Amino acid sequence: MGISNKVKGMLQLKGKKNTELATYLGMTPQSLANKFNRDSFSAADLVKIADFLGCELAFILPDNQHINITLEDLRSTDKG
Repeated sequence: MGISNKVKGMLQLKGKKNTELATYLGMTPQSLANKFNRDSFSAADLVKIADFLGCELAFILPDNQHINITLEDLRSTDKG
């Protein structure tokens, strides 16, 4: 299952619409549709989508340690 299908599934589970996500991401619904069709979400997109959905994006290590990636991580990369 590709990223697009997972994002669509999460939107459905959370009762959110594509248009709401597009607005949150600052893009047109058509631009979001293109990302879905191409399965072309950036890491930054996924962090923002997780925030929109009230979820966490994380690396889960074999010992079950979680390293969460948050909007704050994106902001810190924008500074330098």
